[in-house]
Amino acid sequence: MKIVRIFAHRVELPLVEGSYKWSGGKSVSVFDSTIVGVETDSGLVGYGEVCPLGPFYLPAYAEGVRAGLRELGPHLLGWDPRELSKLNQRMDAALKGHPYVKSGIDIACWDILGKACGLPVCVLLGGRYGESVQLYRAISQQSPAQMAANVAGYRAEGYTRFQLKVGGDPDTDIERIRAVRAMLLPTDRLVADANTGWTQHEAVRVTRAVRDVDVYIEQPCLTYEECLAVRRNTDHPFVLDENVDSLEMLLRGKADLAMDVVNLKIGKLGGLTKTRQARDLCVSMGIAMTLEDSWGGDITTAAIAHLAHSTPEDYRFTSTDFNSYVTVSTANGAPRREQGRMRASDAPGLGIDPRWDVLGPRVVDIH
Repeated sequence: MKIVRIFAHRVELPLVEGSYKWSGGKSVSVFDSTIVGVETDSGLVGYGEVCPLGPFYLPAYAEGVRAGLRELGPHLLGWDPRELSKLNQRMDAALKGHPYVKSGIDIACWDILGKACGLPVCVLLGGRYGESVQLYRAISQQSPAQMAANVAGYRAEGYTRFQLKVGGDPDTDIERIRAVRAMLLPTDRLVADANTGWTQHEAVRVTRAVRDVDVYIEQPCLTYEECLAVRRNTDHPFVLDENVDSLEMLLRGKADLAMDVVNLKIGKLGGLTKTRQARDLCVSMGIAMTLEDSWGGDITTAAIAHLAHSTPEDYRFTSTDFNSYVTVSTANGAPRREQGRMRASDAPGLGIDPRWDVLGPRVVDIH
């Protein structure tokens, strides 16, 4: 089996809530997503998705996905999409860095492998653990009262895990954390995610001010060293996200006891192949994980579901269903939330079929 064509569609994903706000005044109202297709000489076609959280979150941007595909795609024609390790070595040799560009191709090739084997991707990634995957809900940055009200609404929909967007004014963030925690049950989990938005002294101050509150602290500062300093000054459970972009950083974090939980984003690491490597390393080191991506719609959610469902439950902190945040459906067969949980499809591959009436014309076509 050989790759004979790589193509892509651009699709806009407006948000159900109108906008999504986080630290530093950053916000997005419509996400720019790229749906990637990999076509083979056998007739099988696989699909992936890459949707950066704007150009100001990680070193990634939407048009960069399409430009990168035009650069990388010709180097992959004629290669067997089922040989994932070989394909990833080829991508890394042909294009240094830019893991987010490679992610959509890698996901699409896992979709092909599953279809070729007649198996769901989660089975190929290690097996299906449990009946479903626990989800968190990200709560966009607003006033403390509004964020508490939003959490109450989502809790009524079945969510029990919440990622509170903080990283703004420390005094307001203290109020946000306290207001939300006050209306949750003891069994609910709350994460205060600063998305690198606090300086070190602000982060230390906030964590001390909420010392009596049951809350996880996530990525308080920009650098790993700053986060480690905060970690060493608090007894709250600690989550790292933006700084963890490689196996090397995972090993460093483990050696420094820098985190209790780590967020693994498929696009940040370069696809399912490399995220699985990171996932398996975390399991061997005893580190729990949030399994997700930067953003996306139905195809990204399907990929997340298969990755999460193939992760041992003891190490699966939480995951997310990005397709419930947006108003546009790009594929049939994607996971749907039920009482704060989702499950990966039992169909071969990712279990999705693109909705061509939504995707529109191709914006990349390499053959």
